[in-house]
Amino acid sequence: MTYAVVFPGQGAQEVGMGKILYNKFDAAKSVFDCADEALGFKLSDIIFEGPESELQKTAYTQPAILTMSIAVLRTLTINMGLKITPDYMAGHSLGEYTALVASGALSLEEGVRLVHLRGKLMQEAVPLGEGIMAAILGLPSEEVISLCNEASGNKVCQAANFNSPGQTVISGHREAVEKALSIAKQRGAKRALMLKVSAPFHSQLLKPIASKLREAAGKCALSRPACPIVANFSAKAVQDREEIIHALAEQTYMPVLWSDSIFYMEENGIKSFLEIGPGKVLSGLIKKTIKGSRVLSVSNRESLDSVSDFLKESDQL
Repeated sequence: MTYAVVFPGQGAQEVGMGKILYNKFDAAKSVFDCADEALGFKLSDIIFEGPESELQKTAYTQPAILTMSIAVLRTLTINMGLKITPDYMAGHSLGEYTALVASGALSLEEGVRLVHLRGKLMQEAVPLGEGIMAAILGLPSEEVISLCNEASGNKVCQAANFNSPGQTVISGHREAVEKALSIAKQRGAKRALMLKVSAPFHSQLLKPIASKLREAAGKCALSRPACPIVANFSAKAVQDREEIIHALAEQTYMPVLWSDSIFYMEENGIKSFLEIGPGKVLSGLIKKTIKGSRVLSVSNRESLDSVSDFLKESDQL
């Protein structure tokens, strides 16, 4: 069987996610309880009860999404007894850390602590309001790179997420990003809009924190993952400890090469993708990137049972 498992990044969170799984499945409850204990505070309360303004804080959002994603995965493997053994794993930005936990390379405890730190460092790297991100739809990536260069001047404005052909997210100083959006509209972009994020992720403005994350990751008991992890910054598979640590540090301020990551997996025989975790964003991006691909998103009680059929159908491709 050839398929990949992918994990969502920041933006997929919502208050109440996973609460039904927590109450119904022992494996899910164990994941949320473990995250609470590892962090030293009740992350599960923030996830289940909010308020939304609290869950939206990057330092909470990142461990929340990782925890939720692993809770779904372990419900599938432990409570439902499914054997999930993909050929590749990948995750969008934060999701790369989830992939490491899911693949056995990183413990859940170290994973949630690491992304909690990541969120805090990202938020503190740039004063609130100075950095921003925006999405540009309907322009080729090369043109987005060009207009970012035109808009930047002595400020930072760069392509941050190459999500799918025709969808690119940019990041940097607010005034430069706003100028880039104006240029994008003039050049015929279908949509050009600011995103509701609190920091300019995957831009050079976050480069100062890369060394801190490299140091923190280096202190973790990272082992070889059960399958290759496709790294955001290179769109290539990594498995060795030092490769993984380098990839985590680099993706902090380098663009997320998501569409290239999907193409890389397709070139290596992958036609089926299982998205595990909140939301369905990655499923939509993959369908736009690889026409005819088999994609399933599982994030809640209602979608759990469909995984068995997905695995059977993927086996027949």
